[in-house]
Parts: sequence; C-alpha cells; structure tokens
Amino acid sequence: MIKNYIGRMLLMVLCLGSAGVAQGQMATSRADSISQAAEYYELAQEILKSTKVVTQAREYFEIAANLDPGHVEANYMTGLTYQQTINKDRSARYFLRVYQKDPNYRYDLLYSIGRGFQYGQKFEEALNYYNQYKQKTLSDVNYRGKDKIQLRDVERRIEECKNGLEYAKNPKHYAIVNVSAKVNSIWPDYGPVLNEDETILIFTSRRQEDNLNENVDSDNFYFEDIFYSEKVNGEWTAAKNIKEPVNDMYHNSNLSLSADGNTLYVYRYDNGGDIFYSTKEKDGSWSMPQPLSEYINSSFAEKSVSVSKDGSLMFYSSDRPGGLGGLDIYMSRKDAKGKWSRSENLGPIINTEFDDESPFIHYDGKTLYFSSRGRKGMGGYDIYKSVYDSTAKQWTEPINLGYPINTPDEDVFFVATKDGKRGYYASVRDDGQGYTDIYMVNFFPDGEPQPEPVIAQKEPAKEEPKKEEPQPAKPEPTLVAEVKETPTPVPPKKEEPVLQPVTLIIRLTDDETNQPLDATVNLRRQSDNQLAGKSNTAPGEYRFTTTQKQATQMMLSIEKDGYLFKNFKVTLPAATAQPQEIVRTVELNRLKVGVSSVLRNIYFDFDKATFMKESYDELNKLERLLNENPDMVIEISGHTDNVGGKEYNRVLSQRRAQAVVDYVVQKGISKARISAKGYGEERPIASNDDDKEGRALNRRVEFKVLRRGGSVANQ
Repeated sequence: MIKNYIGRMLLMVLCLGSAGVAQGQMATSRADSISQAAEYYELAQEILKSTKVVTQAREYFEIAANLDPGHVEANYMTGLTYQQTINKDRSARYFLRVYQKDPNYRYDLLYSIGRGFQYGQKFEEALNYYNQYKQKTLSDVNYRGKDKIQLRDVERRIEECKNGLEYAKNPKHYAIVNVSAKVNSIWPDYGPVLNEDETILIFTSRRQEDNLNENVDSDNFYFEDIFYSEKVNGEWTAAKNIKEPVNDMYHNSNLSLSADGNTLYVYRYDNGGDIFYSTKEKDGSWSMPQPLSEYINSSFAEKSVSVSKDGSLMFYSSDRPGGLGGLDIYMSRKDAKGKWSRSENLGPIINTEFDDESPFIHYDGKTLYFSSRGRKGMGGYDIYKSVYDSTAKQWTEPINLGYPINTPDEDVFFVATKDGKRGYYASVRDDGQGYTDIYMVNFFPDGEPQPEPVIAQKEPAKEEPKKEEPQPAKPEPTLVAEVKETPTPVPPKKEEPVLQPVTLIIRLTDDETNQPLDATVNLRRQSDNQLAGKSNTAPGEYRFTTTQKQATQMMLSIEKDGYLFKNFKVTLPAATAQPQEIVRTVELNRLKVGVSSVLRNIYFDFDKATFMKESYDELNKLERLLNENPDMVIEISGHTDNVGGKEYNRVLSQRRAQAVVDYVVQKGISKARISAKGYGEERPIASNDDDKEGRALNRRVEFKVLRRGGSVANQ
C-alpha cells in the first residue's frame, strides 16, 4: 500500500543518524539546515518518481525549501507542486525565491510567478510579471525550449487578469456559504447534484470515513465514492455512502440527478470515460448502473450530463472529433420510441476553442448553466449562463456569473435550484474544512429585486427633478344644497428619501513605524457572507460603500506577509438621506517573539471543544500564517470566564486550545511548532462582573509567538 511505502521512505531519511533529522526536531545550525534540506528534497523526488502522491511530495519539497531558502530546486518544485494541487497562490513566494537567486533558472519563471499572483487574486502584480515575460518572448523569438510558454497563452492570462480586476471591483450580490460540516469533510468533496424539491443532495467524496475501500489510490487519497444527504427540518443530515451497486471498490463519481430524484447519472472510466445511469427501486435501493446509448457514449471521454425536467433533452460534454476544440457541449433529443437520437454540437455561441464543460439545464427548460475556460473569464473554468430564445431558435450570448462565485481557479459543476435563487457547487475557500468543499450560493437572477446590497464604490445617486403634477379639473357646482359633506383631507404622499451611501474607509499602518501598509483586505456581511466591493484609493487605504436600510454587522479581514492577520466585526449604520463616512485606522503588528493575538472568531459549541462553522475561516488563516512563516513556534492558550469550578474551567480551556492545535496539525503543520495550554479563568482581560460583554471577552483563544528565526521545525 502506498502509505506503507512512503512510511518506509521517510523512515530511511529519519534514520540517517549524522543528519539528526527526527520528528519534531529543530535544525540547530545553518549546516544542519542545508544538510536536512538536501535529504528532504531527495525524499520528495523519490516520492514523485515512484508514486503519484503530489501532495506528500509537496510537503517535503516545502520543508526543504524552508530549511534552505537558497535551495533553488527545492523552491521551484514547491511552487510547481502547489500549482498542481490546492492553495495555488502560495506558489508565488517560492518562485520569487528562485528568481531572486537565479533569474535564468527557467525560461518561463516570470510566467510562473504571474500565475501564482493570479491565483491569489493579486491581478496587478500578476500583470506586471506577465508583461515582463511577454517582453522577454518578443525580444527572443528564436528560443524553442520546452520551458517556453507561447505568446498566445500569455496574452490569454493577461486578459484574464484584466477581467479579474473588473469583476473583483464590482462583486455580484452573492452569499456563498459552506453547506454543512455534516456534508463536507477534511477530504475532497465535490460534484453536488439535487432533486427538484431540494430534499436530497448527492455528491462525490474521497473521504476515509464510510468509504467502501479501506485502501488509498496511487495519489494517496481514498477512492472516490458517491455519498448522499437528506434535508430534514431544513437541515442536511450526516452524509452516508450510497453503497453498492452504484459504488464499488474503485472510483465512482456522480454527474447528475433527475428532477424527481429517481435517476442518477454516474461516470465510469470504461471506454475512455462513459456516462451510466441507475434508477431508484421501490425499496429505496439503486439499480446496477447501465451505460447510455452509443449515440451518447463514444470511444472518447463523456464527462458530464444534465437532463431536462421532462426528460426529452440531454446535454453532455465530450472531446470527440468534430468539435470546436477540447471539450464541447452536445445535445441529444429523445425520439418517439424513448431512445436518444444522434447528438448535435451546440455550436460557437456556447462552445469555444477551449474546454466547455458541466452543463446544467434548469427546470425551466431554457436556461443553461455551464463552465468554460474560454470567453471573458478570470482564469481556469468560469461559470456562465445562457437562455434559449425560441423565437430566434438560438442561445443567447453567455453571461459570466461574476465574482465571487468565479475565481482564477476551477469553478465548475454548478447546479441551480428550481426557484433560481440558489445554487450549489464545490470550491476551495477560506472557511472550508479540507480540500474542496460543497457550497450553497444565494443569488438573485437578472430582472428580480436585489437584496439590500453591499455595493462597490460609486457616485451618490442624483435626485431626478420633480415634474409638475397635472391639476385636477374644478368640479361643477352642485344643485343639491340640503346636504353638505366636508371632504376628508388626504395627506400628501410622503416621498421615500434617496438613500445616500455609507462609506467605510480603512487605513492600515505599521504598529512601529506608523507607515501605510498595503494588504489583502476584505469586508463581508456576517449574516450571509456577502462580499463588499472595494477600491484601493491610496497607499494603505481601502474604501467600501454600502446602501443598506438597516444597521449591518460586517466582518473585516486583513492579511499581510510578515504581520499578524486580523479579523474583527464592524457595525455599519443604516443608510439615510445624508451620506455617512466612517474612518478606521488599523495598526498591523509585526510577527516577532512575544507578540500575541486573540483569535476572536473561533467559536465552540456550548460546554464543548468542538468548533462551530463560523470558526473555520479563522482556523484556516492561522494555518496559512504558520505555513508562510515556517520558522515560527507558537502557543495556543485557552481561557474561560469564572462561571463553574476552577479545575473544570482549566480542563475545558485545555481541550479547546488542543482542538485548535489538532486542527492545524491535521492540515500539515508540525507538532513541534505549536503547543496547547489551558489557563481556565486565571487570566481575564475584562471584568467577570459584567454578565454579558465582560465574560464573553474572557471566553477566548489566543496565540503567542514563542520563537522564530534561525531554524525551521521539521514536519
């Protein structure tokens, strides 16, 4: 088994006595670091040579790169393997190290740096490196090496970054929320499909729990299995394996579910990749999957499928010959005998020369969602929408669903609900629990009223000049004088005031020098995770604008290399007829020994040490901080208020601190770099006499930097 092989390889390295490489040990000198880096690099290369375990190899390449930042090969391979897995944006720091050490190490190095910044949505920096690489290729047209990226591809990346700048400045009014910890796992979870009633969710997972195969595949992940969750009282239940005969001991993934939930389409690796279907029996079990007809499946890959609500139309993707390029989307009609007819390519309105994939035909029978690497995208697959015009007998020009549902990474396999107000897809996001997680998107289709939006910066709306109302004609004098009624006065209609924007200005400074700092800054509505548009108006200054009718609690997130990250709540007042401006200066603390910070957004279930879903964003930022500062050793401390016994509070605080440690360790952080300590009620930061706010402040988790610099903790 691959795990045993890797274990033996690692044991060989650990047993190299002269190097002193041991689990949790710290390199004690520069010579030790260089020696250990070489050993970890060789181990990572051996893993790549003998297996497909890129994530494991990446971990060891990264250890080598951080033990010896001057090791050009280790840094390059760390960047490369990050771009082949997840957290692709982390590749930029390692490629930059290579460039600083040897700018001619590879011809395409500038391009690789640009890719890292593009994945991190740092589009300006990405454009800088892409343009440098473009000028390099234009001035060296005769170079023919394999490490040369063609000018056509570079120009495509440049266009994607320009699109990204446009989309990120004006995000759509989407609220993207993690479906549930009962559905998602620390392993990859993806491909969600639902029935029309939105009462059953079926998806693919590579989790260990409840997997039919206890072994892992050659990439060191468990085999794909299909799982399902049911909605009970508005909540998704714990996911269960759909079992045989849909799943077997190898890879099984779902593709689509019929509107009534009784036909499941699955992908099998037979014949280059084919589409199968299984039907639900009366007892609730599923039938043995059967292949679709030869008019759908071919000797080439068929990778996704969607069937209209009435069952008469099938849309699917294939890379068969005769298309426009790569994967194309095709359509087949069911004939009078109930058989699928020969397929037709949807043509250049939908398909491009790039890959076009994952069609989903909405329940209205005319709205098609799909993903494409072409068109006006931000990078990778972006999700688009097109509507069939029955009069013109053609599809409308596809519309990009925009940011933040689309990102520079792969955004694919999106499905919408019957009312068109929600959708589901898989993504890697800050509040995720593992690799890809399944998310629900709340959004409003074009033409429908928007929720109270968080909008990008724009000029205040100008009030239209009032038009004169026509005066009613004077009534004729009455001839009946005996009864005279006094008319009830009608109060004048009160006009709604035009709401003027509330502007939040955030100014970032260094806590020591007071100099402005640029950083990654985001503002989200806490109730539904809706992202606010922003503009960078000056060095270290970020401007957010809203026009919400009620006071709204927002979450401000700030991250910068070399500094503590900050997440805190900001309450914005309701918009009124007068513009309002709020200015806040935030000091960022340098990462140095002794500095500490409260993890204010880590929440636990009452009287337990289990995380609530609101905690994962903060936990993942802590993991990222540790990952990007591999020489840093920290303590996680737990604290309580004075309700309950002292010993009970100490034990509870220890368990909660340990839960934080366990989370980042399972994400790949060395145990040697992070310890847990429970202080109970010993160290209050507010009065426990304050029943509400004081005690709440005392119930906290903190981290403190104990050591850093000069050595790196081994994993």
